[in-house]
Amino acid sequence: MPASTLAVACVVAFALLLLLRPQVPGDPEQAKALDAILLWSSLMPRAVIALISGAALGLAGALLQRILRNPIADASTLGIASGAQLALTIGLSFSPVLAGASRELIAFAGGLSAVALVLALSWRRGLDPVTVAICGMIVSMVAASLSVTLVLARGEYAMSIHIWGAGALNQQDWGGVTSLAPQLAAGILAALLLLRPLNMLALDDASAKGLGVSLHAVRLAVLMLAVWLSASVTATVGIIGFLGLAAPAIARLCGARTTRQIMTTAPLAGAAVLFLTDCLTQLLGPGFFDLAPTGAATALIGGPLLLFLLPRVHGRAAVTARSAGAVRRRLRPAPALLLLAAGFLLVFVAVLVVGPTEGGWRVAIGSLLLDLLPFRLPRIVVAAGAGAMLGAAGFIMQRVTGNPLASPEVLGVSSGAGAGLTVTLFIFAFPSPPIMIAGMASGALASFLAMIAIARRAGLSTEALLLAGVAISALCLAIVGMVLAQGDMRSYILLTWISGSTNRAGTLEAWTAILSLTILTAPLFLMTRWFAILPLGEGLARSVGLRVTSTRLLLAAFAALMSAISSFLIGPLSLTGLIAPHLSRLIGFRRASDNLLAAMLIGAGLLLVADWLSRVVIYPYQVPVGLFAALIGGPYLLWLLGRKETRSSL
Repeated sequence: MPASTLAVACVVAFALLLLLRPQVPGDPEQAKALDAILLWSSLMPRAVIALISGAALGLAGALLQRILRNPIADASTLGIASGAQLALTIGLSFSPVLAGASRELIAFAGGLSAVALVLALSWRRGLDPVTVAICGMIVSMVAASLSVTLVLARGEYAMSIHIWGAGALNQQDWGGVTSLAPQLAAGILAALLLLRPLNMLALDDASAKGLGVSLHAVRLAVLMLAVWLSASVTATVGIIGFLGLAAPAIARLCGARTTRQIMTTAPLAGAAVLFLTDCLTQLLGPGFFDLAPTGAATALIGGPLLLFLLPRVHGRAAVTARSAGAVRRRLRPAPALLLLAAGFLLVFVAVLVVGPTEGGWRVAIGSLLLDLLPFRLPRIVVAAGAGAMLGAAGFIMQRVTGNPLASPEVLGVSSGAGAGLTVTLFIFAFPSPPIMIAGMASGALASFLAMIAIARRAGLSTEALLLAGVAISALCLAIVGMVLAQGDMRSYILLTWISGSTNRAGTLEAWTAILSLTILTAPLFLMTRWFAILPLGEGLARSVGLRVTSTRLLLAAFAALMSAISSFLIGPLSLTGLIAPHLSRLIGFRRASDNLLAAMLIGAGLLLVADWLSRVVIYPYQVPVGLFAALIGGPYLLWLLGRKETRSSL
């Protein structure tokens, strides 16, 4: 039934597309000739490449899920698509001729490097699905940070690369079809040849070895094939999000059970879903201009589908809070807190006065410092204030959820702020900063509450929280990507938000950071009893008289507000909310009030250093501070995930 319904929907959508497409005005003969050109050189190649790309991604997703025994494995969750996009962005930015000559090879190298990193980091945990998903998310985040940094450095390519990266299927000839079709045919043939080993991989490793299967050789061959198919699609049409995740799931809903059935049905399902989505984006768009790039529209499937698959994913705790014996409680935290505060002040002064000039490095003092103060001080205050708020927000989330990997970025709260900003831009043409912050806070709060509500069904387990956060983040970023690719003023505002640069920070932003930090963090020190009780579990919290639901709602509101304001000031990609509470605990601050204060100081110091580095690393140009902080925070989290110890130190 699902298969026939999907097939009928595809036929009806394409028929409507042909019948309702705008007619070419002018002389009838010329209009007829031009209409034929548009039909056979644009519309038909686009339809065919949608079918081919969807089939290739569906087959790649089925292969990846089989060899990893992971129902949520695909090019998006494993970082393949982001790695391929980063490699192509580097090629387009520095050597457009080289990228044009060997796009598939460059994309394949980038995708293979990304998935190799994900699998290497997950190897110690036996490629546990949860660990693989989280590592893939972080690798994708770091790759996206690098891509956006390169795009912003090459402004003439910025919007075009964003639109291409969102998965635009627009075609002007049959070149894309003739390039991708042979690769799909070769991929199908290779999958058929690997069918027997794939059947054996459905068994456990010992049984497969007993039947003569060379596990490592087969897995490497299948992995290379899946990465090649995914990277080829990315090189041709950009990122098509989560289609490799959806296609095998739809195949199973259609009744496919055996390896042969899944390998046959998943490409058909992928082709149908992408074809139908592409038809709808054209039909629903104004004047048959695309409603959104098809890849971004397809990514809207990813979030709900991950949530649907969440109960089927079981894994070991993918968190690493400490190594055995590495963390000890500080009996006298006051001297250490004073040392942290002194270190923060030292960093504050250093980044204020030290910097490069055309004549070399200089320490600004006297009149030079007074001249630089109006430019440097606001951005430094913004970075420090946002870092402190992110440290506090991460602390709240980790205490509320009992999960040491919770943070605004990992749990999708920052992405929710972006979705809130997107909705605000639709309601108000040119919203003021307070309205933008209110919209972002609403989106962040909705995302956090949705994540807790979804994961609560699984007892707020680590894997449920993390995967719910990944799913919500995917859904919110797809909404942002759809608007970003429109190329209008809303896109510019969103691109500015994503970049999170502090070089435009002025008096308004500085006072926003100061007042928000003061108003939102001061009450937290009166709630330390709640922070001490919540990680112990809902039952114990209720037994000592704590109203768990109302407490979580209040704390979620504080965390959402601080995350939204910080995202407004420095963008969504810093990971400071994860790193600061972790470092605070690793230093030995165990009591809630000490942990909170230390997390704020560390968060402020981290973003101060990140802001300074963003100013000096490619002087006189600047790297957005949020993206630079993500390049620091991403590797830290990957190292954290690669450690063996899994006990929580909350």
